[in-house]
Amino acid sequence: MIKILFLIAIAGHLLCGYCDCLLTYIPGGKKFGAKQLKDNALMADTFEKMTLKNPVLSMLLGCLALFMCSAGYYGIYLWMKEFSEVCAAIILISSALFLIAGTAHHVLCGVAEWMYISMGRTEEALRAVIKLFKDTSATMIVCYLGWGVFGIVLFVSILTGKTDLPAWACVFNILPLYAVTFPFHIGGTGNWCGAVMFAGLLMLI
Repeated sequence: MIKILFLIAIAGHLLCGYCDCLLTYIPGGKKFGAKQLKDNALMADTFEKMTLKNPVLSMLLGCLALFMCSAGYYGIYLWMKEFSEVCAAIILISSALFLIAGTAHHVLCGVAEWMYISMGRTEEALRAVIKLFKDTSATMIVCYLGWGVFGIVLFVSILTGKTDLPAWACVFNILPLYAVTFPFHIGGTGNWCGAVMFAGLLMLI
């Protein structure tokens, strides 16, 4: 059953990565980056050819994708429970925080893009988007806090021999995978790393 849960999570992370790309990559070859929030002229130029379809599709499919991902994190909890009740409980709680707050954060990112485009990509629209991000920053903080705690507990558990996996299997973890790939600034990096993590664990467990 755990392997089936991992397969569902792989599909979920791949789908969520696609949803991230819908928000990151604009038709016509341009790419959105957080630095553009400081310059509306650059922001407006970047989003010139973006349609409302992309953020709407990203929001809807993203909710489904993260629900699918939850299957895999529950699977890790079930597996870890055989070796450490405490680590398993931390993994379950941190995963729940990550996925619940992450779903809200993903939807808010889609709402922000939809709002910016709908308001005509003006300076006022950008200010509204920035205010939205500031007012809802708790969702992002809780999401990444849960994500970090999950990754650390899983990494340390495998590295220190608490599980039946070899110590080198700790590389199949969303945190080290993200640390290696982050400098490339690829859209959906966290989700591609999540898919690799579950694929690796699927082969080893």
